[in-house]
Amino acid sequence: MKTKKEIVENWLYRYTGCPLEEFGNYILLCNFQRYVKLFAETYGVRIYGEDKPMSCATHEDVTIINFGIGSPSAATVVDLLSSVTPRAIVFMGKCGGVKHRAKVGEFILPIAAIRGEGTSNDYFPPEVPALPSFALQRTISSAIKEAGYDYWTGTIYTTNRRIWEHDEAFREYLKRIRVMAVDMETATIFSTSFHNDIPVGALLLVSDQPLFPEGVKTAESDEAVNASYLKRHLDISIESVLKLKNNSRTLKHLKFEV
Repeated sequence: MKTKKEIVENWLYRYTGCPLEEFGNYILLCNFQRYVKLFAETYGVRIYGEDKPMSCATHEDVTIINFGIGSPSAATVVDLLSSVTPRAIVFMGKCGGVKHRAKVGEFILPIAAIRGEGTSNDYFPPEVPALPSFALQRTISSAIKEAGYDYWTGTIYTTNRRIWEHDEAFREYLKRIRVMAVDMETATIFSTSFHNDIPVGALLLVSDQPLFPEGVKTAESDEAVNASYLKRHLDISIESVLKLKNNSRTLKHLKFEV
């Protein structure tokens, strides 16, 4: 194999165990297997790749993939998905709220992400911003409001460093750059999707408030977040891609309407 096309067509199956023809045109990306299991249980569908690096399930042109954690895995899954040319990707991520006003269990609809992870530098120069598709974010916004919830907007800082909560200098840096939240994938997914010409959006769930000692994530607090908010996160994300599926307008170019 020499070309990128040859590699990704072979490796998408290798990483997921799912035949390429089984992938839907609309992709939900997540970091945790619990999302995939809930999706599969809801629709009574098979989970592929439980013994592979990335598991997935598909129902009516919508595929959910658990790609793991971190920016290298995020870049890998988007590159592999270029083999099936999806019409849209929606990332369902968890993030740590940097500001008190973004409380645990609330949603953030990111308008941009700061590329602090390094992985995206292999795709674009550092000055290229990491941005989602406006059309996708507008559709996700509609799905949130129709479900009866609200959300925050703002910028996300994406880092490739998982254990940083003890680092006072980094904590102060996050405050200075005035981001809404911090995670490990959003900027990478925005950048690599743009590089692969795939429209992308994201809906982030605030799972902890790591800048405050009492807000650092624990096994117990994470389980409480999953029990209380995971299904809501998944349901709204599914509704978002169903809206995209049923809307014939392009996702790449959209004029503002009055």
